[in-house]
Amino acid sequence: MIAPRKLLGGLLGVWVTAICGLAADPQVKVTRIPNMPDSLFYFDDTTVILYHDPVTLQVGRSDDEGKTWSIVDGPDVAARLIPHPHDNEMAFIIGIEKTHWVTHNKGASWLAFETPVEATLTGDILSFHSKQKDWILFQGFTCDESGSHRYGTTRSCWDETYYTKDAFRGETKLLRKQTSSCLFARSDKALTEAPDSLIFCVAFDPNQKPGSGGWHNIMDSRLYSSENWFETSKYVDLGIGKKARGVVGVGVVSKFLVVALKVSGDGARRASGGDPMQLFVSTDGINFRQTKFPHSAMPDLRENAYTIVESTTHSVAVDILTSPTANIGTLFVSSAEGTYFVEALPDTNRNEYGIVDFEQLVGLEGVGLANVVSNREAVVGWGAAKRIRSVITYDDGSNWRPLTAPDKRLNGDDWSCDRSDAAKCSLHVHSVSDPHNLGRVFSSTAPGFVMAVGSVGEYLQPYDECDTFLSTDAGLTWHEIQEGAHTYEFGDQGSILVIADDEEATDHVHYSYDGGSTWTKLDLGVTVRASVLTTIPDSTSQKFLLIGTTPRSQSTADGRYALVFLDFAPLQKRKCGDADFEAWYARSEQGKECLMGHKQWYKRRRPDSTCYVGDKFTDPVGHEESCPCSDEDYECDFNFVKQDGECVAVGPETVPAGTCNKIDDHYLGSSGYRKIPGNTCDDSKGIAKDKKIQKPCSSARPANGQVSHVTHDFESKILQHVYFAKSETILVFLADGTVWQSSTEGFSWKQLYPGETFLGIWMHDFSPERAYLVTNKQKIYYTVDTGRAWYHTSIPIGANNLGIPLFDFHPTKADWLIFTGSVGCNSVLDPNCHAEAYYSTNHGRKWNLIDSYVKTCAWARDKRLKIDEREIICESYKNKKGSQTSGDYNPLELIAGSSYYTKPQKIFDAVVGFTAFSEYLLVAKLNEAAATLSLEVSLDGYRFSEAQFPPSMRIDNRAYTILESSTDSVFLHVTMSSANGREWGNIFKSNSNGTYYSLSIEHVNRDSGGFVDFEKMIGLDGIAMINVVSNPRDAEVSGRKKLQTRITHNDGGTWKPLNPPARDSLGQEYDCRTTACSLQIHGYTERRDPQATYSSPSAVGLMLGIGNVGEELAEYTDSDVFLTRDGGFTWEEVHKDAHMWEFGDSGSIIVLANDEEPTDHVIYTTDEGKTWNEYTFGDTLRIETIQTTPDDTSRRFILIGKRSGESGKSVVVHLDFTQITQQKCKLSVEDPNHDDFEQWSPSEGRDEVCLFGRQTIYHRRIRDRNCYIGEHVEQPKTVVKNCTCSASDFECEFNYIRDSDGKCVLVEGATALSISTMHEQCDGYNSYWYERTAYRKIPYSSCDGGDRPDRGTRHDCPGLIGGAGMGAIFWGSILILPFAFAGLGGYWWYVKAGRPGSIRLGDHRVFGGEDQSSLLSTVASIPYFLMGVTQAGWAWVERRIPFLDGLFSRRLPYRQVPIDDDAEVLGGYDDE
Repeated sequence: MIAPRKLLGGLLGVWVTAICGLAADPQVKVTRIPNMPDSLFYFDDTTVILYHDPVTLQVGRSDDEGKTWSIVDGPDVAARLIPHPHDNEMAFIIGIEKTHWVTHNKGASWLAFETPVEATLTGDILSFHSKQKDWILFQGFTCDESGSHRYGTTRSCWDETYYTKDAFRGETKLLRKQTSSCLFARSDKALTEAPDSLIFCVAFDPNQKPGSGGWHNIMDSRLYSSENWFETSKYVDLGIGKKARGVVGVGVVSKFLVVALKVSGDGARRASGGDPMQLFVSTDGINFRQTKFPHSAMPDLRENAYTIVESTTHSVAVDILTSPTANIGTLFVSSAEGTYFVEALPDTNRNEYGIVDFEQLVGLEGVGLANVVSNREAVVGWGAAKRIRSVITYDDGSNWRPLTAPDKRLNGDDWSCDRSDAAKCSLHVHSVSDPHNLGRVFSSTAPGFVMAVGSVGEYLQPYDECDTFLSTDAGLTWHEIQEGAHTYEFGDQGSILVIADDEEATDHVHYSYDGGSTWTKLDLGVTVRASVLTTIPDSTSQKFLLIGTTPRSQSTADGRYALVFLDFAPLQKRKCGDADFEAWYARSEQGKECLMGHKQWYKRRRPDSTCYVGDKFTDPVGHEESCPCSDEDYECDFNFVKQDGECVAVGPETVPAGTCNKIDDHYLGSSGYRKIPGNTCDDSKGIAKDKKIQKPCSSARPANGQVSHVTHDFESKILQHVYFAKSETILVFLADGTVWQSSTEGFSWKQLYPGETFLGIWMHDFSPERAYLVTNKQKIYYTVDTGRAWYHTSIPIGANNLGIPLFDFHPTKADWLIFTGSVGCNSVLDPNCHAEAYYSTNHGRKWNLIDSYVKTCAWARDKRLKIDEREIICESYKNKKGSQTSGDYNPLELIAGSSYYTKPQKIFDAVVGFTAFSEYLLVAKLNEAAATLSLEVSLDGYRFSEAQFPPSMRIDNRAYTILESSTDSVFLHVTMSSANGREWGNIFKSNSNGTYYSLSIEHVNRDSGGFVDFEKMIGLDGIAMINVVSNPRDAEVSGRKKLQTRITHNDGGTWKPLNPPARDSLGQEYDCRTTACSLQIHGYTERRDPQATYSSPSAVGLMLGIGNVGEELAEYTDSDVFLTRDGGFTWEEVHKDAHMWEFGDSGSIIVLANDEEPTDHVIYTTDEGKTWNEYTFGDTLRIETIQTTPDDTSRRFILIGKRSGESGKSVVVHLDFTQITQQKCKLSVEDPNHDDFEQWSPSEGRDEVCLFGRQTIYHRRIRDRNCYIGEHVEQPKTVVKNCTCSASDFECEFNYIRDSDGKCVLVEGATALSISTMHEQCDGYNSYWYERTAYRKIPYSSCDGGDRPDRGTRHDCPGLIGGAGMGAIFWGSILILPFAFAGLGGYWWYVKAGRPGSIRLGDHRVFGGEDQSSLLSTVASIPYFLMGVTQAGWAWVERRIPFLDGLFSRRLPYRQVPIDDDAEVLGGYDDE
């Protein structure tokens, strides 16, 4: 029931005077109210306050800063109270139906207005324009009766957006239906470049109602814009075209418009380089750029997993949830345009609502306070309580340091810790995630004043064990002002400070007029448990409002909640004059007073002046003094990037018109620098880094249609060259121990740290933006952002020279490293030389010893081997003494240690090696007594099974090599002949759990190092090429191997020769007409550059090779270049002579360089070899390799070679093909007949174009189109249909091999597996099981029907409840249960998460999952930490219904990795 309206001030007020009762003392007035307000705000720069009563649904008003109160007249039921953020006269009361109210005079009177629909239940109801204050958007919802059934009717509801251009004085008009949110581009005053009338809406098809459960499919959500109130609208493609679907939300922070996009399909998989969430940023509402985060920072960027925190006009700050179970994040800050993000602060503390402990100080650019979790490892690993530490930055997050502890305690005692050790003795404060007051936590507009509740020590204590601290110099120094935790507020521009006890009920407050030096007690006349202490937002008043709860014994008929008005104006009668003020300079840390090119200072009252400032509603004015320009005042100009602290060009720049008429002319070009926007430094008194400079026209951008090059000479030989994945940055390591970097694809180079001697470059295996440079000292340099910045740290011991990998990287925790160094290994005679392994979980800041005398230590977990992420596996020598290089037999034990090796467990007594591969852990176990090897396989790192081979092909004393695989099985090459020049072996393929191995093909070529002529095609799974020794018996005698090439299109089920082309590249027939004539290709073992793969990750179906048409493989120098466009089914010769090659622009450019002799030119094709062009780079070089970006999407290449007679030096030639065409290829999935791509499906040489039992359609550029592709083409991989099963969908069962007729027959002397497959097939899904035969279906095949040679006699599965089927009630009772858990979790999140303090894009009820029910959709919107509850419940069901085990956690299908990443030589033990 609504309470009757009455004047609160006179009936409830109680006047109280201060202790002395003098007229000049502060005044106190208490007003009682029945309920605690749920919202309260001041109209900006006025004395008027409104509060909302959530129980009576009334609004209270005071026009004298809280001295007197009344209930407003007019509104009947106030469900919500909303202030206008840009108009200090206007506010809104939202009703519970369609009637609402607006005030245009600060709440003195209210006008009712009607909306066609009720206000939305989620998200923002009103959206405002920062300039046109009467322009307002209203978000509402409506429903209709969409159907009926015997239990009632079904309602379908959706959101609609309406608008007013006169602040609801007139009719409210429909903007758009089926929206989730709409806003003005000019929502923030800082965003000035967008058109005034531009509106954005996240919306769905207006003609399509939500699906079942009232959910829209999130992938149908798109962003639309309009400049005419949606009379017409435009689809916003965010610069990525039709893929801009799944828009989760849009928001404005400072000058940046941020759009969040959910990615579907393959792009959402972490392994494929995409993220489930993508952010796009615009500063004008027209042009959008996708943000670039360091990939390791985001194992998965999910909804509600990131928070856009308080940002400046210069950058966006985003905190990403990196440890979901512990609510720990990482803070990132963007570049000036909001695109590139760098890590600013790891291990940030946040609460379960996504609120992050980070706040900037008011009026001070670049100064901010944050809290970090110092024991993240223990919190995440063992559930330990967080140990919070506070840090402060004075340069926008580039550097952080602890808060300096006060000199003494309040009573003059010393602290119990050593203040000189900041790591163990500093000030830590409670922050934003645990608020105890309204508004900002630490500061106000009072210049330099900062207050906080905290503790001094190693980490933050609980709130009720903390004290209250004050800083008057923006956090540089602190002093304790009161024992115990207090809520606090600033007034009169910092002249008066007020605090109230925040641990228990109190009858007084304390105040100070001298900057906190002395405090005076003020009695309130009532006891309250303080909840809020506030004043007008700009802290320029001397009047305060304390809100609290009185004890039950002191409650009255008017209520037990008190609004206590505090007036300190009577204390000071004199207004401050000029002599009462001092100049206070901001950012005086370490004498640095310049920021953005100027000194910033404020006038503030001297602490000892007895006067009041009195300029109410006037914010302190910052004064500026220009500083001489320095390096900090400049950033990189357009088309330049930062490389190791310097701005370098990404390529030739465009010259001004009318210049460069002759080749030897010069032009005025960019220096590479520009002033940071808004910077006011004086370049006449400092350095003018942005002054244009004279440049030769020869370095300018070439004319359209032409190739250009730049040559760089290195004085030492390049030993190592690596690209950062999906980056234009290259690192090279030279023989003289130097490292050079190019951030411009080789156009320009810079030496890194010239004073250091490096041992090599190590790239992070799982975080492609990270690299490590190891020095010859105990020091490494590392980057986390593809070389844009480098840092250094120490390593516990020196790098090892024992042939052991220095680093092992964790697949999901980028900061978790294992380092293996050596001790006592300075010479070969050192008696105690041994290796030691250490691990770090904070990226090298702290190292912990794992074990000594080790051969290898590695994280047990791999990308698909989902075992304990803290488990470490080591090959550890049994006898830990002497030198491990002595040659004496010392068995290598395999030790698996959980909890970072603190609980080691011996798995095997003697091993030769191990590797984590795909979802398997493979170990070469040494049987010491018999001197034989066995292969042990595990899926969990602890339980192992011995691999089973056909009896005639056991691997007891043979070396074997694990080959790359991505098809849920292991390919194993077992050496059958290891004599020098006579190396070959057999390839075996395992079943799905890696234990049973069947022969795939015999006599496969290998080299003396154990590497095999085996390579899988990138982009098309199941296709691989090998070279076999066709004359094994003769070769054993002669030592000459005759090689032939074979290819498989069914994952090793069958192997065939390559079909030769009919004619060569000159149109001549080949002189080879026998049935044995086929195409032969030189394989992996002959390749000088292992990175030069047959195929490209961005050109599906395209392969290049060097070979010949004949009965055997010819010499390399007698070979030519061959190409296939269809995955190896058909081939053509495209050029004579052997060349090395590289793909560019997803195959639209192929570059060849002579591989037989020195050359001064390259040849290239833009039509996949139909025609060729020559480009001369003017230097005769012996080319060693051609390189481009790892994904082959760039049109820039580098050649690495050497001049004749200069074997100790290297030359790099940068080739730029970007100007040969300006036409971008068009791909239209909706209209495939009018674009630059054709549809293509790989064929298996049958009537149906099928591969792995299905017809799949890909897109490839039409061969002769003159256009460039640009970024990687996301293949739709549309499965048209499953095909009828045929022989190619099956392979031989264990202990069977194919005979000369291609039939599977039992190996001589072998025993077949049991014919019973009941335990495998009767899993709860199948009603029948079939007897085992000589065949098994290839696991990846999805063929259906047809001939099934893998099925013998059929039998019924035993034990089925109710026979072969189950009733719907049973399945309903089982399957609904886990989703019920999720639903409860989702409801808990919904009711608890509606708190301010962060921008959470997409927090809206309209989003559902993809092809999921509404209950399942709830799961997708719950933060990750809640999923643990869900999974725990599901595990309970699984234990009782065994066949449900793993129903929702099945492995993903194929993955693709480069061959050289996984072709590891597992065992080198050979009894011969």
